[in-house]
Amino acid sequence: MKVQYARPFVSTLPGNDDHRYRSGAWKPQDTEYDAWDLEVDGEIPEGLDGVYLRNTENPLMPSIGRYHPFDGDGMLHAIAFSNGEAVYRNRFVRTSGLLAEQDAGEALWAGLAEPPHRTVADYGWGARTMMKDSSSTDVVVHRGKALSSFYQCGDLYRLDPVTLEPDGVETWGGAFPAAGVSAHTKVDPRTGELLFFNYSTEAPFMHYGVVDRHGELVHYTPIPLPGPRLPHDMAFTENFAILNDFPLFWDPGALEAGYYAPRFHRDMASRFAVIPRRGGAEDIRWFEGDPTFVLHWINAHEDGDEIVLDGFFEDDPAPDPEPGDSLEDLMFRYLDMHRMKPRAHRWRFNLQTGTTTEERLSDTTMEFGMINPTRAGVANRYSFNALPCHGWFGFEGLIKHDLKTGSEETVRLESGVFNSETVMAPRPGATAEDDGWLITFTSDLRTDESHCVIWDASDPTSGEVARIRLPERISSGTHATWAGADELTAG
Repeated sequence: MKVQYARPFVSTLPGNDDHRYRSGAWKPQDTEYDAWDLEVDGEIPEGLDGVYLRNTENPLMPSIGRYHPFDGDGMLHAIAFSNGEAVYRNRFVRTSGLLAEQDAGEALWAGLAEPPHRTVADYGWGARTMMKDSSSTDVVVHRGKALSSFYQCGDLYRLDPVTLEPDGVETWGGAFPAAGVSAHTKVDPRTGELLFFNYSTEAPFMHYGVVDRHGELVHYTPIPLPGPRLPHDMAFTENFAILNDFPLFWDPGALEAGYYAPRFHRDMASRFAVIPRRGGAEDIRWFEGDPTFVLHWINAHEDGDEIVLDGFFEDDPAPDPEPGDSLEDLMFRYLDMHRMKPRAHRWRFNLQTGTTTEERLSDTTMEFGMINPTRAGVANRYSFNALPCHGWFGFEGLIKHDLKTGSEETVRLESGVFNSETVMAPRPGATAEDDGWLITFTSDLRTDESHCVIWDASDPTSGEVARIRLPERISSGTHATWAGADELTAG
């Protein structure tokens, strides 16, 4: 392995840090690497051509008050493949908030688990709200640029998807919304459009927008809601976008007092807004379903008069405290997926009758579903989902779920090894939906190493195709994406 590295950022975290989300699998890094001639067990497939990108919460400063893992500064990891070779890089996302705290030498913003009035920074300095925009949640590639995004609403930071060189913030010709953009933007591989939404505490509480393949904001419309909500993800089909109004949202009384405390309203229905992709508020068709919260969708498509939507229905979005729970246990119970019980689920919205039908697709606890990216917005057969850890936010394997037959193939990692969100990279020219590779980063606490691991997507239980050692054990994180060679030049 050949490595170049730099250490441009200063970490003031304690050396003996024992916070559960700043140690172990969540131990942060402060070094940026360029690494090539990587050590490979197995063989990198010749047809694998593109880049796997993953975002990570990676704090550099002790927190103001209680630390939540989603407060950490964004760090992108990229491994680019071409001609059977791989090059790895990682870079901090140079957000305004990170640079301001580096200049100050201390944390300036209250985090997700603290009231906003504890923020030291002036309002709007390095963030669109009183929470720092750390751009540490998701990453997509649009018009040849990687765009990192934030758990709540913020800017989209642009980077070269292979070198990770920063390229400022997305502006869309000066039309970027004042309310920012939420974590999960969607890129349609057929039209080249980027779809997004945002939300706020002021009416109409949500907006939806479309950016065309030339980088112009061509559509932006309000989605009226009854009050402030906490939508996290969206879905789309060839002709529609699907947004949501779930009964898990900030408690109105606490919000009025300046505190952001979520509450699940078990007697309220889930609501789904089906809107033409260039439609306005007057075109929305609202559908109701069983009360739940969905953190992430799998995919959506059109089937005659129906919109088919797949996602992870949480059986218990607000788990009750358990005997002996500490303050941290109470705060982090929303990160334990085995307590919230997300299950693969299907909703059908009939555009003629206005009715909703639902069915459970699996009884297995799983989340963070990925698909063959060429199937986004159209019917798909397979999803590749994360197998959650018990008791904390992390992944210990993956599940290939056949949505047609219901069969599941599980790859469970060895004890002490944890994986990232696993992407599917289709083989160039493939006709079968699962013809390609599954790619993830792993963190091995036993050996203090990280690897990029590749499986055959058609048969992941047959064993690893290749295992590539990275220069340092990397922290756990949230979302990832795959961009093929053609997408890297799309801009």
